[in-house]
Amino acid sequence: MGRQMLNIISLGAGVQSSTMALMAACGEITPMPDAAIFADTQNESRVVYKWLDWLESQLPFPVYRVTHGDLRERLDLLPTFTAGGGLGRIFCSNEYKRDVVRRKAHSLSSSVMMWIGISLDECSRMKDSGRKWVTNRFPLIEGHLNRGDCQIWLKRKYGVVAPRSSCVFCPMRTNREWRTVKSDEIDWANAVQVDKQVRLLGNYLHASLKPLDECDFSNDEDRGQLNMFNNECEGMCGL
Repeated sequence: MGRQMLNIISLGAGVQSSTMALMAACGEITPMPDAAIFADTQNESRVVYKWLDWLESQLPFPVYRVTHGDLRERLDLLPTFTAGGGLGRIFCSNEYKRDVVRRKAHSLSSSVMMWIGISLDECSRMKDSGRKWVTNRFPLIEGHLNRGDCQIWLKRKYGVVAPRSSCVFCPMRTNREWRTVKSDEIDWANAVQVDKQVRLLGNYLHASLKPLDECDFSNDEDRGQLNMFNNECEGMCGL
């Protein structure tokens, strides 16, 4: 294990962390990262995996894909809706995202500058690492960039639109996003199967507390309801 401090991107493969990685590749954020680490729950949408393949081809530094296993084996960690009301706490991100990234980073060096893809509109999520060997850095905050700025930069520089990163069965999504999941037959089948499993525990993936395949996904935002689920799994999701 090396003692030189390495600059490592915690890569969730969503809008913010993808922008951060590509900006570094273009020299707009320095120094050049030594690596990026993607924690794979094995349940991202197929469009995210396709995006990650493309993203890797654009980066001059290695991207390590690591996993703690299939999150479907620990559905008790999901922040599901309960009949008592409300959304449960997020436990899955610690075990299947943050800890996985840190373990890989620690195998590369005993001193790490960890780049986290939190943007200006999410600054309340900024935290110290809680580890002496890890120093968290927030390049998008430094650059005063919000999520919209990231989307504009990606479109201007590469002509692309990055997908939202999250597990296909993550309850923290809007009806519009559920429609996107439903548009992919394989992703939707995965989500419906998980929904059946969590309902055996008395929990639900959708706030309506209905089986997922019976839900009305007409647009809640078009009806004036607030979108509370903008955060992505940017390698440190839910933190």
